[in-house]
Amino acid sequence: MNIVLTGSLGNIGKPLTKLLVAKGHQVTLISSKTERKAEIQKLGAWPAIGTIQDVKFLTETFQGADAVYLMEAWEGIGSIFDKDIDFLKQFKKIAANYVHAIQSSGVKNIIHLSSVGAHSEQGTGSLLVHHNVENILRTLPEGFSIKFIRPVGFFSNTYRWMPMIKSQGAIIQSYGGSIKEPWVSPQDIATTIADEMERPFAGRTIQYVASDEVSPDEIADALGKAIGNTDLQWRTIPAEELRNQMLSAGVNEWIVQGMIAMQKAQADGSLYQDFYLNKPKLGVIKLNDFAKEFAEVYNQ
Repeated sequence: MNIVLTGSLGNIGKPLTKLLVAKGHQVTLISSKTERKAEIQKLGAWPAIGTIQDVKFLTETFQGADAVYLMEAWEGIGSIFDKDIDFLKQFKKIAANYVHAIQSSGVKNIIHLSSVGAHSEQGTGSLLVHHNVENILRTLPEGFSIKFIRPVGFFSNTYRWMPMIKSQGAIIQSYGGSIKEPWVSPQDIATTIADEMERPFAGRTIQYVASDEVSPDEIADALGKAIGNTDLQWRTIPAEELRNQMLSAGVNEWIVQGMIAMQKAQADGSLYQDFYLNKPKLGVIKLNDFAKEFAEVYNQ
């Protein structure tokens, strides 16, 4: 198959490219960075240098493809410290670009990386962007098949906690405790997408992806043991205190409010309501596997 991927060489894009090339597919990988051409070619893929904000570029790149993989990266839109960015508006704009490019290029098979929480238009905080994008993609005519992939929280997102752990000796959030929630490894997401590329496309489908189910306390315990800090704890503070800390650090106010709302939904379980109604088979990467990767990065 001739497959076009967005997402550049990120946590999902790189392993996904490797998997698809190994399966014998012709892969074109979109990246906004010219300096990544050589690395993309080294993986056996064709680099397409441009941005997903450029409809003409997307249309030309999608032409002739048997399938496309679509994602929207927060980092590709802008910094969470930019107080002037309207993230909801920007995500909608990218989704509209995808719809235009898909229809103009004629590619019929689409896999879209969405998120847990996309099932609802309320109570999920900043994950509302994924609900909006799914709905915009659903405006495509019935002849276009879409597989919506909804991963849960990424293990790799915990890398953002490293400065906190090093400076304060704790993981500090507005929720915590011993109640388990699903987490996922980007490698398991890549494996799921690579497998779905080779399965029939028909209509609109939804598939959740998760690797393990662990509690905040278990995460702190596993990461602490891996980095040699057996005293590491997950500490819970009031939502208002976390909100004030993030605002003082200069984080975009919409992002702050979205984080607080999302953590509330994690705490009361509402974020995972649809996930547990459609629970997938768990992937192969477990918390203890990821903790070893975390320690390697932490100790660099």
